[in-house]
Formats: sequence, C-alpha cells, structure tokens
Amino acid sequence: MFFGIISDTHGFFDSALPELFAGVDEILHAGDIGKGMVLEKLGAIAPVVAIRGNIDEKLPTRSLPDKLEIEREGGPIFLTH
Repeated sequence: MFFGIISDTHGFFDSALPELFAGVDEILHAGDIGKGMVLEKLGAIAPVVAIRGNIDEKLPTRSLPDKLEIEREGGPIFLTH
C-alpha cells in the first residue's frame, strides 16, 4: 500500500499534488487543512484520511478528530498534528 502524506496546507491546494500523489492508495492529511475544498480536491486523487490541526476551527474541518490511529496493511498508523 502506498500513501501520500501531507499537512499544513492552510487552505492552499498546490497544482502539483495530483501528479505527486498519482498512484497512491490513500492520502493522509495530518492537520492544518484550512478549507474543506482541499480535502475535496485531494479526494479526487485518492481516498483521504484527515485529522484537524490548530487552525481547523471552522466547519467542515472542525469536526475531524485531533488524532487518529488507523490499521493498515503492515500495522497501525498514528496521525497527530
């Protein structure tokens, strides 16, 4: 399983991300997303798992957990900002 790992986008979606994350199985965003559209655009590339960071005070990012442990092939992954 291949992951794209990102954090601190602060509401900015870099146009290079689709190419950088091409072929990943899942994208992990470790907080400070900034705007929901970032998650929407990442979700068009691959499924996204995200947590909130200290700037994610507005909906929809406010509803995300502040830390998360997920089980994936090969073992657990712990996300925190």
